Amino acid sequence: MRIGVIGCGTIARAAVEGIVHDGHEITVSERGAHHSSSLAEAYENVQIADNQGVVDASDVLFLGLMAEVAPDVLGALTFREGQIAITFMAGASLEEADALVRPARATAIMMPFPGIAQGGTPIMMYGDAKIVTDIFGTRNSIFPVRDANEMTAYLSAQAILSPVARMVGDAADWLGDRVSDKNQGEAFLRELVASNLSAIACESLIEALNAPGGYNQRLRLHMEAQGMTSALRNGLSKMV
Repeated sequence: MRIGVIGCGTIARAAVEGIVHDGHEITVSERGAHHSSSLAEAYENVQIADNQGVVDASDVLFLGLMAEVAPDVLGALTFREGQIAITFMAGASLEEADALVRPARATAIMMPFPGIAQGGTPIMMYGDAKIVTDIFGTRNSIFPVRDANEMTAYLSAQAILSPVARMVGDAADWLGDRVSDKNQGEAFLRELVASNLSAIACESLIEALNAPGGYNQRLRLHMEAQGMTSALRNGLSKMV
């Protein structure tokens, strides 16, 4: 495909790196110069252009802009019929993105995670699942949602990633003060969490780790008593 990227930030760069070896012709915008220049230097099939040049060179567009600047940036561009846009903008609905690119059509909204660069990451999306699957489905798991309300709920719930990373990082710091190789300790904890949660449903994993008086049960009960569950649910509810 001829793919263009308007707004080449960290996440958009990761999305490009995840598909760059699939034979696409990719044009990235000058916006986000550090990421765009790094991509163009590293890959022969990645070119840099101004925003209108990206539009002109592409049949499928990734919108990686911040939602608050999108009206000004996209409003200055001329799109054409037959173009498809996939938006990564968390602060704008699919319908709002679609209105900004007419007569092109924004047909899908998806929220990539940094791991999309290597593949093996979940992609939540709303809209045209076929185009998202065609581009990203070979290496990643696609999770289509039913409507915009479900997308909002998924967007809120995915925010668990940062607190989980903080928790694992803090545990790794604690471990690092007590072992000879801090980096190995963090790598162990990251793989421990990722591998077990990817293979076993949460409740089943909790039950398997619920040996009376065991390390896992003792720490979980301590954290629950400190308000972990209520703090999480209250925080999620404030984002919907």
